[in-house]
Amino acid sequence: MPDHNVTVYSTPTCPYCKQAKDFLKQHNIKYAEVNVADDEKKAQEMIEKSGQMGVPVIDIDGKIIVGFDKKEMSKALGIS
Repeated sequence: MPDHNVTVYSTPTCPYCKQAKDFLKQHNIKYAEVNVADDEKKAQEMIEKSGQMGVPVIDIDGKIIVGFDKKEMSKALGIS
């Protein structure tokens, strides 16, 4: 499986963020986690990328997925 560049913009209290990160772990996908509750610059970066203020926002190789969307994440990661 090819390496993907994955960033998960999240907050510590978000249940959908946890589900998204668990999904990535189940498929052995390495990802960078950005806590937007602690990092205002990264929160702004997330809003600019997605147009959204809600989390999670998942960046997979430049494809922006808003929310925990297993189908879209699988498609972007090439998981069948």
